[in-house]
Amino acid sequence: MTDQPAGILADAYLDAVTGLMSRIRCEEKEAVAAAANVLASHIAQDRLVHVYGPGGHSNLAAQEVFFRAGGLMHVAAILDEGTLLSGGALRSMAIERNPGYGRIVIESNHLGPDDLLILVNAYGINAALIDAALTASERGCTVIGVSSRLHADSTAPEHPARHPTRKNLHEVVDLHIDTKVPVGDAVLEIDGVAERTGAVSTFANAFTMNWLMATTVALLAERGIDPPIWRSGNAPGGDEANNRFIADFTGRVRWL
Repeated sequence: MTDQPAGILADAYLDAVTGLMSRIRCEEKEAVAAAANVLASHIAQDRLVHVYGPGGHSNLAAQEVFFRAGGLMHVAAILDEGTLLSGGALRSMAIERNPGYGRIVIESNHLGPDDLLILVNAYGINAALIDAALTASERGCTVIGVSSRLHADSTAPEHPARHPTRKNLHEVVDLHIDTKVPVGDAVLEIDGVAERTGAVSTFANAFTMNWLMATTVALLAERGIDPPIWRSGNAPGGDEANNRFIADFTGRVRWL
């Protein structure tokens, strides 16, 4: 690494990540505002916001805003074991490519009319994801998608991960926020190495989801609503602050 020391790679990676987040911030303001307005109206009625990230590391996006310090207590992540990497990485990939699986997840979580579902996926194409979107829409849910249009539009129709309809997430949801993840996800090129390294999709998803939640909180405040927000249990007074609301969500939020 004499010609590419750690500092140079750090600079290149930081530039790539912050550049991507800056693009999202500049180009997706209207989409985030529209989505946040839907979330705020939903939470104002004391309804849950379901978040599902079907596919390997995309599950992290749902976990990022669930039971999270500074996060809305009305967020209910769908932590289905099928595509979680903890069950096996190759198994996860096989399941996310399995038509029909996403339908089972939505049905088993009893989502229906007037429910709100956010689907987060880095690439926006896999079969479980599209099935989840189509099934939720059929059952009367409002569906918000968070994914990369570029990655989806650049993926061949015959790719083995695709749903039989060949649809992309941004084509089958009510609202969509584009995370602009580049094709292949990894962004760093190192001399002598065939493949790129340094994935960026987790940063893009986390930034977008936290921005969406913060905007929702601001809109609720404008309506005179101080929504219940998680305080870190490791912070002073955390347990006491959270315990004021626990009873309101225990039993309603499946994975709480």
